[in-house]
Amino acid sequence: MKVKKIKKFSQALLVLVLVASFTGLGLWQMQRASDLKLAQSQAAIQDRKIYALSDLATPASALDSRSVGKIVEVTGHYIANFKAPNQVDNAGNRRDWEVALLQVGVTASDQSAILVLRGLWSERLLNPDVSQANLVTVRGILQPHQNEDVAENSPSQISRLDSSVITSYTKAELFDGYIASTSESINGAWLERIRIEVRKPVSRVAGFYWQHISYVVIWWLMAVISLFAPFYRRKMS
Repeated sequence: MKVKKIKKFSQALLVLVLVASFTGLGLWQMQRASDLKLAQSQAAIQDRKIYALSDLATPASALDSRSVGKIVEVTGHYIANFKAPNQVDNAGNRRDWEVALLQVGVTASDQSAILVLRGLWSERLLNPDVSQANLVTVRGILQPHQNEDVAENSPSQISRLDSSVITSYTKAELFDGYIASTSESINGAWLERIRIEVRKPVSRVAGFYWQHISYVVIWWLMAVISLFAPFYRRKMS
């Protein structure tokens, strides 16, 4: 009789441990979902601080996702100009864009450069005074590189906004991603032209959020099964 009581107590204790464990795992996943939701809402509030490009990125390295969407300011020389055809902006307009390569490192040991979305290709002749001799200050939004080609690649045209497609045209160390310019200036004089608002990168937080919620359901279902399994076995016997 005493052995039977000990066996029942052990079974009850095991059930309680399993229920507590599964419930705890469900609560943990719910907290993860809550944290991701909070991160998504905070990411929606754009950081208005102006950063130096070197504070957020380094040449020949992948762009940190935490740097995407931040405002950067950098000074350098335009050393190449490209047409980026068939590009679609945030409003859904499909047009050809002007993309330039800005060399930001000018010493022999630092010849780094980054792509800059300057504006519409049709307005490329608006600023004839911009040449390789000019020191240009660019301010804009740091963006990740594009992944899909929308045109053919050639020495004067790029298939997508991605430094990897121009590696054969320059010896400079290239930054990952590009700057969508909001302003350009030479010696304090602003260059007037239409600036392009690019499509915002799609966040994966929402997908992960619902994935965590599904885990909550699974773990709590396991807790319910563990709680009622002994009664089911007893009824079947």
